[in-house]
Amino acid sequence: MRPPTREDIPEAGQDSFLDIVANIVGILIILVIVTGLRVRNATVKAASVDESVQTEVASLEQDRAAASSLRQEVLESAAQIRDLTRERMLRQEERNLLATVVAAWEHKIRSHRDQLDAAAQETYDLRLELTDAKAQLETTRLKRAAAEATQHPEGTRPTRIESYPTPLSKRVDGQEAHFHLRAGCVTFIPLDELLREFKEDARQKAPRLLRDPELSETVGPTGGFRLRYTLERRQIIDDDSLAEGRAGTYATLKHWTLIPTAGQLGEPVDTALAPGSRFRSSLAEFDPDQTTVTIWTYPDSFAEFRRLKKELYQLGFPAAARPLPHGVPIGGSPEGSKSAAQ
Repeated sequence: MRPPTREDIPEAGQDSFLDIVANIVGILIILVIVTGLRVRNATVKAASVDESVQTEVASLEQDRAAASSLRQEVLESAAQIRDLTRERMLRQEERNLLATVVAAWEHKIRSHRDQLDAAAQETYDLRLELTDAKAQLETTRLKRAAAEATQHPEGTRPTRIESYPTPLSKRVDGQEAHFHLRAGCVTFIPLDELLREFKEDARQKAPRLLRDPELSETVGPTGGFRLRYTLERRQIIDDDSLAEGRAGTYATLKHWTLIPTAGQLGEPVDTALAPGSRFRSSLAEFDPDQTTVTIWTYPDSFAEFRRLKKELYQLGFPAAARPLPHGVPIGGSPEGSKSAAQ
């Protein structure tokens, strides 16, 4: 067998070189992997650090805002303390001044009293006691009003219900005093005087009914009213009158109406209920035991009528209401009804 030649023998160290290259490549791959892992972990840690920093910054901002608010409250409290201190000092100065004035007046009062005789001193002491009693009474009244306001705040006060005897109405047959109540104003109606004028005028003008079936005339004005009346002619035709030869005609009242001389008469109810009013002067001419007060009332004055009725009850007058619709004047006729008093 032929011995190997130099070309057939591999070069020494070729395999080792390849192993080294392979190892280096593996090491580089491992380094790349490790570096990638470290970079990723570093990014995560950086993100966590950023979030922590942001949270810390937000917390610091909240603390700064709270500190600013607290500082503002402290400043406001300090200002209030200064104002209260100043107010207290002013009040103290006022008290000192009042104490000085009171001491001076007490000294002056004692000096004046010492100059009086025994009787005058007693009278002087009584006047002082009376003044003190009035002052204590006024203080008590104010305290009571304050206590009532505390016990019953606005809107929760108890409702006061006034009770009067049961109003049993009865027909009025005696003397009546008539009043006109409209738009919250009340005025006396001199109805008796107007009716007397009507009767006198009717006697003079009744002969005109011999040629006319009816006539209308007006009397007044009296007390702010005119009275317009209408007379009519009636024929007597019953059998008894014809048999006795008394057939004929006669004049009779058909109806009467009161006409105010002004759009608004009288005085407001508040004024009428005050002492010295015309309303009270008119009532003074009547006897409560023999007179019924009749008030002709329009719908806009029902509340005022209740106030007048209460006052009339306290004065002892029976009261009768004659409600009238808006625009309807006061009137009457022989067929009309009488008032019902309570």
